[in-house]
Amino acid sequence: MSNKQPDVKLDDEQISELREIFRSFDRNNDGSLTQLELGSLLRSLEFVALVAPELLPEKSPYSEEQLKHLFKMFDRDGNGFITAAELAHSMAKLGHALTAEELTGMIKEADTDGDGRISFQEFSQAITSAAFDNSWV
Repeated sequence: MSNKQPDVKLDDEQISELREIFRSFDRNNDGSLTQLELGSLLRSLEFVALVAPELLPEKSPYSEEQLKHLFKMFDRDGNGFITAAELAHSMAKLGHALTAEELTGMIKEADTDGDGRISFQEFSQAITSAAFDNSWV
């Protein structure tokens, strides 16, 4: 097993940004995401993407550059995909360890092409969905 350090180091501001994004998913403010909370957010994205995809870029508070930067924080090996292991590690570093069931649910909901990993496109849709959905709260 390699002890290679990831190329991306998180500074305090980046960790703060990730925590804020996490809080936007956490409807009941209990410090963890239930499958229901995440599922609701991802389903709202699917609905908007099907009914009015042109709304998403206008409503997203995140630029493409910000989304790419955030994606790279989770894509630890830099291969262009977030695996379950990378998601689990990143969430644990943020202080939000996931159960196997939560992890499986998150991957399943975000992985729209069913390949078992999250691409940048899928990641962007999930993050944008959370931001879009919260604008209606």
